[in-house]
Amino acid sequence: MLQYIEEVRQGNERAFEPIVRHFAMMAHAVGYEKLRDVQLAEDAVQEAFTEAYLHIGQLQTPEAFPGWFKAIVERQCYRMLRGKKHPVVPYDDAAQSIASTFSLSDWMERRELKEAVRQSIASLSSNLRIVVRLFYLQGYSLAEISGFLDVSVPTLKKRLFDARQKLKDALPVADLVSVFHHLYEGGAGMLHIVNGDFVAEKLRQGVVKGDILVWREVYPHGPVFTDPVAGDHRALRADYLEKTIGVPRIEFVRGSEEQERTLTACGQYRDIVLWFEHDLFDQTMLVYLLDWFGRQSLPETKIHLLCIGSYPGIPLFRGLGQLSTAQLSELSGTWKMVSKDELALGSAFWQAYTSEDPESLQQLLRTDTSALPFAADAFMTHLAQFPSTLDGLGIVERATLKVLQEGEHSAHGLFKQVGDQLHRLGMGDLQYGYILRRMAEGSHPLIELRGDREMQRPPGQYFSLQNQDVAMTPFAERVLQGEADWVTHNGIDAWYGGVHLQGHRPAWRWDAVERQIVLGE
Repeated sequence: MLQYIEEVRQGNERAFEPIVRHFAMMAHAVGYEKLRDVQLAEDAVQEAFTEAYLHIGQLQTPEAFPGWFKAIVERQCYRMLRGKKHPVVPYDDAAQSIASTFSLSDWMERRELKEAVRQSIASLSSNLRIVVRLFYLQGYSLAEISGFLDVSVPTLKKRLFDARQKLKDALPVADLVSVFHHLYEGGAGMLHIVNGDFVAEKLRQGVVKGDILVWREVYPHGPVFTDPVAGDHRALRADYLEKTIGVPRIEFVRGSEEQERTLTACGQYRDIVLWFEHDLFDQTMLVYLLDWFGRQSLPETKIHLLCIGSYPGIPLFRGLGQLSTAQLSELSGTWKMVSKDELALGSAFWQAYTSEDPESLQQLLRTDTSALPFAADAFMTHLAQFPSTLDGLGIVERATLKVLQEGEHSAHGLFKQVGDQLHRLGMGDLQYGYILRRMAEGSHPLIELRGDREMQRPPGQYFSLQNQDVAMTPFAERVLQGEADWVTHNGIDAWYGGVHLQGHRPAWRWDAVERQIVLGE
């Protein structure tokens, strides 16, 4: 958006159209808050956009546009207030007409509930009302609202929390957003797409209404392709997962086809909510789904997103599975509508992640990725898993050896400590178990596995981290001291997204000092 604003300042009048689309509903909400009339608010916004276009040369920086434009909208509202003489039209009554196909009983029920919602929102203070409208009804993000209203994000979160508490007390419902969907979307069903069965089971315990689809994939492990179903892509991935982490090939193929059938039929839902977290495990699923939805024509379906990286009272937030049903209930309804910018950025991330050239992802990370606030850290951590230019170790292998040096020798203990250190990966026990097996293999192993030989089962069988002890080899000590390179001595055959590294001189390495991918020797 800043780019469009700068282009208008430089004289490109066509760039003003996306600015109008982006700020129109937000400006209308501010206008209505001042004028209490839908038509007058529309007139005020039109006049404000005209004034902003004519005087945009006075704007010192593009970043100042939201606050500057809000002041123009308010000034135009004050002008209109001095001359307003005609009756007002309530915002909620004008928001959407009731379809003529409804029965009289339906119409009366909806009318009564609409009036209850309208009165409840009207009873809120002005600063709560406008945030509720912008966040819940218009789908703006907290960052966008913050820039427009010149109010900090923490303050906006507090206002939304206060508004939800007041509305819960005032309405015979638990979920504010469900009320709005019932009133303005005809009571259509909802589909919730979540990252695991544990979270899904909690959501089914009265946290949400509607259908739940568990998206079962481990995109950070094994080969991934931009189009998973093209050619032999699925078969290649299924074979790799079975060989490396013991996921039965038949089950993977069947499960993938089932979840894709549900996704293909998503046009039957009026609202779809994506529940995801900050780590790479979730962000890869999220960008895949955003890429998929961005390529569909779903005129009657709205996509919403709930994505968090922390929760009050949890010092190390690892994911939604940590939360109780009560805590998940507090999150229910705080999702926001997915914008075109988020769909486009999700698609860009998915295509870069699945590319055979990791520089495409690196280039993307150098652009503005704020539309998906957790993606940059997650995918930068992904790149850091490539073998280092210093010693051939990725961040997981290096962290494992460091924890071993500190005295932890159980496989499960290593998984816990390394997982906490590298929580941005969202790494599961199957992934980590495979990494340990890789570290123990080859002509120059880094570790030795001791225990009940569970970890040494043939490829294709499930293995556990329980009852396993791990010891460093003398070679690992040399690697940590910078005297040897693990990959050069041992070779590599591993996938990093769409990149397949092979041999003793892999094509790509990670430069930890410059924090970038570089060509191998």
